[in-house]
Amino acid sequence: MGQNTELKAADGQMIPAYVAQPQGQPKGGIVVIQEIFGVNSHIRSVADGYAAAGYLAVAPAIFHRVRPGVDLGYQPDDMTEGMSLKAATEALPSPGIMQDLQAAIDHAAQAGKVGIVGYCYGGLLAWRAAATLRGLSAAVPYYGGGSTTPDEIARKPKVPVLAHFGDKDKHISVESVEAFKRAHPEVEVHLYHADHGFNCDQRGSYNEAAAKLARERTLAFFGKHVG
Repeated sequence: MGQNTELKAADGQMIPAYVAQPQGQPKGGIVVIQEIFGVNSHIRSVADGYAAAGYLAVAPAIFHRVRPGVDLGYQPDDMTEGMSLKAATEALPSPGIMQDLQAAIDHAAQAGKVGIVGYCYGGLLAWRAAATLRGLSAAVPYYGGGSTTPDEIARKPKVPVLAHFGDKDKHISVESVEAFKRAHPEVEVHLYHADHGFNCDQRGSYNEAAAKLARERTLAFFGKHVG
């Protein structure tokens, strides 16, 4: 369903992206932000799923600036490699990869209003995008690692946000989720009886019921705010 393209960031850097087209006129655009494992088969399937739901889906390769062509699995070695790539990406001089996400938003805007959804590290980036980038109408972070730290909680989203978390997540404590909720009563927060990565059917932490419910809520949210 999808094809590869290149996006041009504000500094001139070309960023690969996987783009999935819907059948017929798109309802709007959705930017899909990867986990720490690259634009792998799972993220491509997620983008395909949003295209099947009627959206133009754009999944930029956010690790491209530190290493091109990242496509990892979910084994322990992949986790270690992904964490290293995330650290290198976070260490980039400002604005770093936020300009790459802006390029993806701008590309998706050809379809109308734009929403952004991110998973794991992508969830954190979706939260940052909601507060700092232009051209968005909604944001949906899934278990955004780091998004419930004090520095990230201090951000003020400019668009409606729906946030999904798991109560078994060892990386994001329930206490920090509760602190996030108290600081952001305007954000719709859902806590599932599930682990980190519950949306990914290639991970041992996959939770079919939680993934299905979260997707239903996400599509309803995008239907309301994006189209």
